[in-house]
Parts: sequence; structure tokens; C-alpha cells
Amino acid sequence: MQIPFHKAYITQNEIDAVVDTLKSGWLTMGPKTIKFEQEFTDHLISNNADSSLKSISLNSATAALHLALKAIELKRDDEVIIPTNTFVATAEVMTYFGAKPVLCDIEYDTHNIDVKKIEELITSKTKAIIPVHFAGQPCDMDEIINIANKFNLKVIEDAAHALPSYYKNKIVGDIGDITCFSFYATKTLSTGEGGMATTRDEKVAKKISINRLHGISKDVWDRYTEKGSWYYEVVDNGNKYNTTDLNAALGMEQLKKLDWMNKKRESIAIKYTNAFKNTSILTPIIRDDRKTSWHLYVIKVKNRDELFNKLREEGIGSSVHFIPIHKHPYYKEKFEYENELYPIANKVYNESLSLPIYPDMSDEEVDFVIKKVLQYAR
Repeated sequence: MQIPFHKAYITQNEIDAVVDTLKSGWLTMGPKTIKFEQEFTDHLISNNADSSLKSISLNSATAALHLALKAIELKRDDEVIIPTNTFVATAEVMTYFGAKPVLCDIEYDTHNIDVKKIEELITSKTKAIIPVHFAGQPCDMDEIINIANKFNLKVIEDAAHALPSYYKNKIVGDIGDITCFSFYATKTLSTGEGGMATTRDEKVAKKISINRLHGISKDVWDRYTEKGSWYYEVVDNGNKYNTTDLNAALGMEQLKKLDWMNKKRESIAIKYTNAFKNTSILTPIIRDDRKTSWHLYVIKVKNRDELFNKLREEGIGSSVHFIPIHKHPYYKEKFEYENELYPIANKVYNESLSLPIYPDMSDEEVDFVIKKVLQYAR
């Protein structure tokens, strides 16, 4: 049996939507992109987000994080606090400004940033905190926002894993100052490549919107409609980060089944947790006041590398999330991170393995994964 680590849930509806876009003659950012942004906003508002929320589509979550930092006017030598347990993009975007990612250790049970260690990292150079909602479980946002308010910092949520996720009955996307989502191929909503930034701040939304397309004062869609004009002005030093109607067509179809896909992931997670109960395998701990998207299902075992290899021999894909930022040669050398400052992240890294969890995994496939994990895990 061959079970990949991930398989995007693509149906005929997604295929038809993309074909319809190809036939429309408008392939880049256009009417479907605008509609996708509105539908995404509507989805968040229907789940307790503020009605003033704005959504701006981009070509990746990395682009969203970059423009979010640009919107808060991050400068050279500024500092931003992030967890060391994250994908490299969270740290990478700071280097675009000549700023420094300041790494924080994590909690052992949730793999999220340890809020008790944030304040000791704050200096006069600190401009923001970027909590990463690992695997889809929201961080301790009340505590993080209280710290940010105390020191006049911005909170930019890295919600690449967190759609749909809930913190105290409120959907992630309207908690911090700016939230950045990923629609990469492996995510809970996929447009192949893509991302979204959400914010209640109209000035921030406008700045991100302008900067996603070269700093041009009007979107390309505005210029090429019947009411548009050939004239435009470059009002900022922007980037080429816009998404396309092809991506948006996929996104709108995926959004329709987002809650259903989440329930499917949750059902697999429950089966895993029940099967590994009363064994040496440590399973995810989800706090009572939050709900995860189940983007990842991460177990902790003593023989992680051996288990990975055994599962691969059995045709089962698995992965590790993540190699901590302080262990990557470029970041370790450039910023002189000291390995011993992150004992929990190191321990989590050595023990963690992510198992397959995606909507169209069959019961037979889930049972096979369980059987083999129980056979080989120690």
C-alpha cells in the first residue's frame, strides 16, 4: 500500500472552475480574485470576525508576511520575536529589511511559542511578535496581545497552518493586527500556490494591496475594466506578489468545502489519538479553549528517525515539522544563535514525526498507518 504524506483534495468542481477561467480570457488577477477575497472575508465574518475585516490575496504566505512587515514599517536592525520552531519563511522575511529574527523557545505540549519567555527577549529594537499557530492550534493570543500592548508592539499572526482554527470561539484571522494564511499545495485550503493577509486596519490593507503589484496606485483589474484607464502611478516601492484568477478559482471551490475537509481531518486525528492511547507514543494536546485545523498530526517518539525509515519502507509518507531556525547553517552563522538557548525546541525536533492526514484518506489507509506506527514506534 502506498500512502503519501499529503494529497490535495481536488474534485471535478475545482477542475471545472479552472477550465472556466481559462475560457474566460482573464488569467491573472481579475474578477475571480476580487470575488475570492470577498468570499474569504465573508467566511471569517460569519465565524465571529469583525465586519470591518479586509482580505488581500497574494501569491504566498511568505509574500503576506513580507508585506505585513512592510506595512508596519519595519526597518534595518529592528527586531521581531518568532518561535524557533517554524518554517524558514517566518524568519526569512525579516532579512529582506536587514532586520533580525529574535528566536523564542516553545512549549513541549503544543509546539507553540512559549509566552512566558517572550518578555525577556524584548529590547528597544523590538517592533513586533509573530506567533506561529503550529499544526493549526492557536497560540496563547490573549497573553501575546497583552505583552504587545504593554510594549507597544504589533502582532502579526503566521496562520499558514490555521484555517480554520478557533481561539476562544473566534476564528483565526481577526485576532492580531495582521494575519497571514498559506494556500500552498499541502495546506488545508489549496490554490497550488497562494496566500492571504487579513486586517481590520484600512491603511494597512491599502498598503499591502498596493505593494503586491509594484506599488501601482490601481490594481490591474481596475485598469482594464470598462471603467478603467490606462493611466496609473507608482506610489511605493512595491513587489510582484499578486495572485491570479486561476488560483482564485481553485480557492473559491476549496472554500466551499473547507469545514467538511476540517471534519474529515478531525475524524482521522481522533482515530490516531484513540489508537495510540496508553502507549509510549505522545499525541497532540489541544487546549480546551481552542480548536485546531488539524493541518498536521504530530506524534512524539523516542526513535523518530528509525520510525520514519520503517514507515517509508512500508510505503507510508511522513515528515518532520520543523528543523528549528537556529539549526539552519545560514541563520546560525549570520545571527549567532546558541543551540542551548532552545532546549524544548531541540527536544521536540528530535522526537517529532508528522503522519498523513488529509480528507480523502480511506479508513483502510488510516488503519494501515496506525498498525505500522504501533509496530515500529518506541
